[in-house]
Amino acid sequence: MLERWRIAKAIPWIPPQAALLDVGCRHGTLLETLGPRLRRGVGIDPLADPTRSHDHLTFHRGRFPDDLPASAPFEVIALLAVLEHIPPGAQPEFLRACHRRLEPGGRLVLTVPSPRVDRVLAVLRALRWVEGMSLGEHYGFTPRAVEPLCAGAGLRRVLHRRFQLGLNHLFVFDKTRA
Repeated sequence: MLERWRIAKAIPWIPPQAALLDVGCRHGTLLETLGPRLRRGVGIDPLADPTRSHDHLTFHRGRFPDDLPASAPFEVIALLAVLEHIPPGAQPEFLRACHRRLEPGGRLVLTVPSPRVDRVLAVLRALRWVEGMSLGEHYGFTPRAVEPLCAGAGLRRVLHRRFQLGLNHLFVFDKTRA
């Protein structure tokens, strides 16, 4: 349910017939949801299943940016619940890699949780209502870090909105320099 909610918030920022890179695609839900609306869709994730590639959708197992093959630039890169899982020292280079993979005028669409989510999930995990949450990988990330990190990578904020009762944040950035 939470994944679908994030996807619903991101979709309006992905133009029809776009070339989309979904970093942290997991099982490809965003790409499959957009399907024929995309000109080209590429997903990368350590758990991605490359055998699911078909038509104009391609899945790569691995980590961005190192394991993503060279390709034409993308009009949109999606990072839905991804940036908070990148170690803090690697975040600037990770976002610069996003900048390099975007075409001029391209767009980065990302979501990050509020720090309160970690506390809520820790309680749910203790009650055994959720499993497999990578809470240790959030590194104390806070949404306040997003804009300075992206600005340092040459990305200009277009939008910042809270959703899911303030527990999640949607950011949209445009590529501002070559």
